[in-house]
Amino acid sequence: MPALFHDSRRRRVGLIGGSFNPAHDGHLHMALTAHKTLQLDEIWMLVSPQNPLKSTAAMQSLAARIDHARQITAPYPFIKVISPEVGFRSSYTYKTLNSLKVMAPKMAFTWIMGADNLVQFFSWREWRRIKNTMPIAVIDRPSYSYQAICAGRKLKSVRLSSRQLAKHLTSQLTKDGVCQTRKAPFWCFIAGRRHPASATALRALQGK
Repeated sequence: MPALFHDSRRRRVGLIGGSFNPAHDGHLHMALTAHKTLQLDEIWMLVSPQNPLKSTAAMQSLAARIDHARQITAPYPFIKVISPEVGFRSSYTYKTLNSLKVMAPKMAFTWIMGADNLVQFFSWREWRRIKNTMPIAVIDRPSYSYQAICAGRKLKSVRLSSRQLAKHLTSQLTKDGVCQTRKAPFWCFIAGRRHPASATALRALQGK
């Protein structure tokens, strides 16, 4: 983790958080879509020790979830699977994102979430701080397109196209390598091919 955070290269990094219980092709689709559409250098999958909004029942061990996530992302070296919240001693996203910005000031971060997560985003602890910490990129999910667009209006943030957000992330990196964050919060909705996989459905199949 220290080498990843303190790499001297200036990079555009997409952050995908979650329990990954288990990681699946839907997560991979989201990472690959964001990587290509936003012209990101890396994707960091942040495996949470325990999502505060989810039950511990049927939750695999952190080690097992990290291992499986690394297996399915192995063909894509730009995807890094880590669990920084173990060191941060907190599983709240707003604290995690703030800590990452402090520890890795040379990275131009964007938070990536599925459209289904945006619908219930407003139940997250300190969601306003999250949307003000870094841009948010929302990846379309089956049955959630319209709900996500409506929820996006509640963010009261500037909605950019994916091309505009990609340009914004690049402009955040200055010659001295320190990421410069603009004051206005930004978000974008990335439509296109939607992947139906879900961890809940996979666990249900495994339980049969």
